[in-house]
Order: sequence, then structure tokens, then C-alpha cells
Amino acid sequence: MTKNEFEKPEDIDWEFFWKKILKSEKSKPKDWNKEARSFTKRSKQDEYRENFLSKLDLNKEFTAVDLGCGEGSITIPLSKHLKNLTAIDSSENMLEILDERLKEKNITNVNIINKTIEDVNVNEIGKHDIVLASRSMNGIIPIKQTIQNINEIAEKYVYMTIFGSNSWKFEKGFYRSLGKENQHYAPYYYLFNILVSMGIYPNVETLGIEKTRTYESVFDAMENGKWRLDSLSDDEKKKLRTYLKENLIENDEGKLFHPDDRADWVLFWWKK
Repeated sequence: MTKNEFEKPEDIDWEFFWKKILKSEKSKPKDWNKEARSFTKRSKQDEYRENFLSKLDLNKEFTAVDLGCGEGSITIPLSKHLKNLTAIDSSENMLEILDERLKEKNITNVNIINKTIEDVNVNEIGKHDIVLASRSMNGIIPIKQTIQNINEIAEKYVYMTIFGSNSWKFEKGFYRSLGKENQHYAPYYYLFNILVSMGIYPNVETLGIEKTRTYESVFDAMENGKWRLDSLSDDEKKKLRTYLKENLIENDEGKLFHPDDRADWVLFWWKK
């Protein structure tokens, strides 16, 4: 039986197709060390943080792990509600920003570890009540093994978010005009099926992000929008600039936006 021929739906190897999409991505992986400062600014634009935190079952006696913690948009507010928190990220620059913010706010219950999510395991960091993977699972290629590691670490809850079906809606219009596909990541239901195949039956809900991204200028939109500029030729970058000029709208504050340019995140969570 080939990978495209199945006797029944349960035979589908969802991890195979997850990996196939990620491995077919030809552009360079995002340099998070380079993106660190700009990501800090972008992460405050919408209500993702508040919506995500409102879904968590927290307790002052709990310990937690924040995988792909970045500059601390979740770590900082979360630390106030936990006994202690281990923040893990592969970007040294992101962790430098986090460390600066922790010192500024005199937060002492956060332990920082510089490591990729794929390399984190229970033997190294031990058991914790909660494991979070906020906006950090989309690009993980060894997805099953990583989830297995996460599930072994968690004693009470696992929470993770992944791009929803309306992510990249604004970007897709541009890529269609070029005759290109814009599928950098697997659809969220691939993850659902991978989890079920592992005997994990998650709760699934959208985070309901309403605010659109805003930009100071077309240049700002090119640099800080969800574009893979490294995958575009000089001619395509000129077309992108034109696309943005023609489609972005000025709001009452003089900033540029588009109604389809908003985040869409799906939350998967399960109780151990």
C-alpha cells in the first residue's frame, strides 16, 4: 500500500503529510535572533495573549514549562500565577530580551533554558503540572516525538496553539496573483488527527482574534507583515509593494490595515 492508498481513514499517516509540507518549504527558516526585537512589538498588537491566558487552569502551587517562550509575551504575565516557570527557546536574542524584562519587573520564579523544542525531554527538565507551546508548534518536523516528550513532562495539562484556517488570508491573495501557493505550514486539523492517532483526544477551540494588524507605512507592512521576503525575487518584491499600496486602508489613527490581515489561532488542550 502506498502513502496515497488507504483501506480506511484510520490508515492515513497524518505525520507523513505534516512533514511533507514542512520539508517542501524552500525558503530559509525564520531567523528568530534577527526577528526578536520586531516580534516584541508585533506580539502586542492583538488580544492573543489575553485570550490564551484566559483558557488556562492555573494555580499558585503549579509549576509550568513555556516552550518557545520567545521574548516573554506569555511567560511574564503567567509567572504571576504559578509557583515557578521554566521558559525555553532556541533564540538567544529572544531569551536576552526575556531576561532583561524579568530583571526590570523583579520576577525571580522563572528559569531560562536555551534549547530547541524538539530537544526538550522529561529526563532533562523533569515533570511539571502544565506544559504550554504557544504559537511554537507549526514548524516542528518530528511532531509525534515532540508531542510524546511534551505529554511525558505534563502532569496535569497541555496547551498548544497552531495557525487556524483563516491565517495568511491576506497573504494568499498576493501569492495567487503570482500564481504561487502559500502553504508554509500544515492545516490545523493535521495536528488533531496526529493527536488522535497517539491516543490523545484534545479539546479544540479558536481564540477569536478580532484586531487586525496595523502598520506605519507600506515599508513597515513589508518588513513586519507575514511575508517570506527571502523567497521573493526583486520583481516579486516590487509587485508586493504595489499590492500593499493598492489594498491597505488608512484607519482613523493614520495607520494602515486590511480587514483580512489578522491572526487566526486554534487552541488544542487536554487534561492528563
